[in-house]
Amino acid sequence: MGWFFSHRGGIALSATIALAAGFLADHYAAPAMLFALLIGMAFNFMNDSPHTAEGITFCARTLLRLGVALLGLRLTFADVSQLGAMPLVGMVAMVVLTVIGGVVFSRLLGRSLAFGLLTGGSVAICGASAAMAIAAVLPKKVLKEEDVLLTVVGVTAMSTLAMIAYPMLFDYLGLGDVESGYMVGATIHDVAQVVGAGYSISDTAGDMATFTKLFRVALLPVMLLAVTVIFRKEAGGTAGLPWFVVVFILLMIIRNFIPLPDILLGFINDASRFFLVVAISALGVKTSLQQLFAPGVNGVILIALNTTFLLGQAVMFAYIFLL
Repeated sequence: MGWFFSHRGGIALSATIALAAGFLADHYAAPAMLFALLIGMAFNFMNDSPHTAEGITFCARTLLRLGVALLGLRLTFADVSQLGAMPLVGMVAMVVLTVIGGVVFSRLLGRSLAFGLLTGGSVAICGASAAMAIAAVLPKKVLKEEDVLLTVVGVTAMSTLAMIAYPMLFDYLGLGDVESGYMVGATIHDVAQVVGAGYSISDTAGDMATFTKLFRVALLPVMLLAVTVIFRKEAGGTAGLPWFVVVFILLMIIRNFIPLPDILLGFINDASRFFLVVAISALGVKTSLQQLFAPGVNGVILIALNTTFLLGQAVMFAYIFLL
């Protein structure tokens, strides 16, 4: 009971912001996470209040991990297997190269290895969700919360721009529906924007984009394991997977080998997304705009470089193997 009373103010605030973000997203066709961030930062003054501080921290950490764990139920092996061998190999190569590129670009711009893994991984895999998952396994002392928010804002903005621009670019390059769908799924960061861009081309492109994107999401636990191993000393000397990564993998296995009711899957998927939006709302409350941009604009430049690097790889792959 004492836990509830100490946390209820911050949880209520974060949940209210998340609901408002969802309402705005439904009515203005923009990402709910971006609205959650912006509204949350407007309530930064509540972060230091004794009535809300503990609940906000709970949402930004524990609820975040729970939301990431539940993402495992969104993946099916049958979906990603429809792509065939070569596109899947190409996808793995692009993800690995984009993460490496993120680290290289980060060091060239004077940022840390952790920030490079965060930005490179979020661009390579699944945008804001990957950014939050990677941030959750990175030790606190190697990454600032404002770096996480900057990454979420950057990848969300880039993903939204890509949703508008990439279908026109791929049409200009002469790609067919299947190839365009593959390219959309391979290059746009967030799942929602992938779906929007893919189905704006055609149903065939939308299906292919979704399958491709799901394969990228399936690489998330591999990325989290790699980050955990790299920073095992900073995390206290253990290379074990965090509990939410283990749950993610177990749920992915359950999803693929045990029939589950559609109503249950839909409920859990909605809950996972809501938890993530609440977590982003709490992260927004914990950071002010002044803190967010204190490191300078090179963080935004880094995300743009990573996005362009991934697009360049995909276009080269398309011309060599798909056309």
